[in-house]
Amino acid sequence: MTAPLAAPGHIPVMLAEVLRMLAPRDGATYLDGTFGGGGYARAILAAARCTLWAIDRDPAAIRRGEALQAELRAAEGTCRLHMVEGGFGAMRALLDARGAPALDGVVMDLGLSSFQIDEGARGFSFRHDGPLDMRMGDTGPTAADIVNRADESDLADILYQYGEERLSRRVARAIVAARAQAPIRTTARLAEIIRSVVPGDRSGIDPATRSFQGLRIHVNDELGQIRAGLDQALDMLAPGGRLVVVAFHSLEDRLVKQAMHRAAGRLPGPSRHDPRSIQPPEQAPAYRLLTGRTLRPGDAETHANPRARSARLRAIERLPLADQSDTSHAERRS
Repeated sequence: MTAPLAAPGHIPVMLAEVLRMLAPRDGATYLDGTFGGGGYARAILAAARCTLWAIDRDPAAIRRGEALQAELRAAEGTCRLHMVEGGFGAMRALLDARGAPALDGVVMDLGLSSFQIDEGARGFSFRHDGPLDMRMGDTGPTAADIVNRADESDLADILYQYGEERLSRRVARAIVAARAQAPIRTTARLAEIIRSVVPGDRSGIDPATRSFQGLRIHVNDELGQIRAGLDQALDMLAPGGRLVVVAFHSLEDRLVKQAMHRAAGRLPGPSRHDPRSIQPPEQAPAYRLLTGRTLRPGDAETHANPRARSARLRAIERLPLADQSDTSHAERRS
């Protein structure tokens, strides 16, 4: 258990809170659904003599994981880390194919890794000029394909729905006009086009931020992956297992909140005028929320790592079987 807590150049967000909620223990099996820079994986492996499965669809992240595997073999003579290439939205099929057992905990960091942001050639950030790619993996259409081929109305919908850009139609119109002159191939040119029609505001956020977010989410089907991943993670937890998720914007956090509240039986019931309200209560929830409200990073962390400012952590636990039985019995008596 001597693995360093973070890879060089990578600062895992809300690490202390993630470990506190996950509570790694010896002999247990965990999943890091978004290996990224390996910060959470290293910390989990250092915290307990446990087994860790790690998924990422970014081949560069898989290579970083393989380097960590080599470190563990050299330090311990064995390897407790199993790397799996693929999207976490297919975690059940990926782990079932490899004979993984039920999980005692799952952690998912839904943000981009520092490596993806800082590598200009990946095209995720307008701070580094590079090809307009934005793919987390290495297959499928790029952001350049979308920007240069999509209809104006489709572009506007993407920027509005996934980027929450209020001026999406204006931005889409400017993109279509610009690509008629020459194809849009780089992050710098796209950002320049967006800034020409979206004024800055007092927040200091770059006017291109929301549109870049919308394109990235669309290119990678991030919300679809999150929906599928959350449902599968909850289902794959062993009794007493915990799911810990760190989200970075409202679209992600809303999906996490809905999935966890639904699993814990915390969604609003039907109206008393709804016929469903006269049906007998469903089976008692098999999960309990560990976070009544989202946890946020402290001032010290956001000062040291500005990228943590928007982080929001939620956690849930699958109830032990005895607790589920006791709850059901109590509800029957009432």
